[in-house]
Amino acid sequence: MTAAVAPAPLKAKKRPGDRIFSGASVTAGSLILVILAAVALFLIAESIPALTASPDQVETGSFWTYVGPLVFGTIWAAAIALLLAMPVAIGIALFISHYAPRRIAQFLGYLVDLLAAVPSVVFGLWGIKVLAPFVLPSYNWIADNLGWIPLFAGPVSGTGRTILTVALVLAVMILPIVTAICREVFLQAPRLHEEAALALGATRWEMVQMAVLPFGRPGMISAAMLGLGRALGETMAVAMVLSPSVIISFVLLQSQNPTTIAANIALNFPEANGIGVNVLLATGLVLFIITFAVNAIARGVINRRKAFSGAN
Repeated sequence: MTAAVAPAPLKAKKRPGDRIFSGASVTAGSLILVILAAVALFLIAESIPALTASPDQVETGSFWTYVGPLVFGTIWAAAIALLLAMPVAIGIALFISHYAPRRIAQFLGYLVDLLAAVPSVVFGLWGIKVLAPFVLPSYNWIADNLGWIPLFAGPVSGTGRTILTVALVLAVMILPIVTAICREVFLQAPRLHEEAALALGATRWEMVQMAVLPFGRPGMISAAMLGLGRALGETMAVAMVLSPSVIISFVLLQSQNPTTIAANIALNFPEANGIGVNVLLATGLVLFIITFAVNAIARGVINRRKAFSGAN
C-alpha cells in the first residue's frame, strides 16, 4: 500500500503591483539605514582630527573639557522640560480619552496635533517676547522666598532668559508628541477591564488608576523617551532664548546658564574655521550618540509590548 502524497502548497502568483510595492518598501527601509550610516560615518570621520588633536591646537583646549558642560546643559534642559511636560501631557491625554465629551475630545485632539506643526523659530520668538517677560516676576518671587534652595539662588536674570525659561519652551514643544502617544495608548486600554472596575463600584478616577494607567505604563515610558529625544536635539528655540555660557551650573534663575550642544553648534558654526569646525562636528557626534541611545531605549520599551492585549 503506497503512502498518500501530500499535495504541494499552492502559491499565489504575485501581481506587478505587489512586486512594485514590495520593492519600494524594501528600498525605502534600506535607504533609511544607508542615510543613518552615512551620517554616522561622516561625523566620525570629521571628528577624528578634533579627538586626536592636542589641547594646544584647539582654541577651546581639551575637547572633553569643552564638550562636558555642553552635554550637561543638553541633558539638564531636556530633563527639566520632560519633568514639566510629562504630568501635563498625561492629564491632557486622560481628559481627551476618558473625561471630555466626544466633540470636545476631537477638537482637543486636533489642536494637540496641530501644535506639533508649529516651527521651532516661532516657539523661540514666543519665548523671548512673551514668556520671558511674563515669568520674570515669578522668578523674582521664587528667588526672594525660596532662594535658600541652591536651584533658585539669585540674583535673578533681568531679562528672564534663563535655563528654566528654555525648559518651559521645550516642555511646550514636546507636549504634543507626549500627549498624542499617551492618548492613543489610553484609548487602547481594555474596555472590559474598565467596565468591570466601574461595575464593582469604582469611581472613574479609581477605574483609571486600576485599569488605564497600569495598562498604559509602557506607552507612557515610550512617550517620555521620544519627547526627551526631541528636546535633546532642539536648536533654534534654545539658541534664541538662552543667554549661553559653557559652564556647569544647576542654578535655574541666574543670567549665566549652561548651553546645549545643538545651540552651541548653531551659534558658533558660521564663524568656525580649521580645527574649530572639527570640534563642533565632534560635539555633534556626541549629540548623535546621546539621541540615538535615547531613541534605542524608547524602541526597546515599545518592543516589549508590541500588541496591546485585552478586549475593547
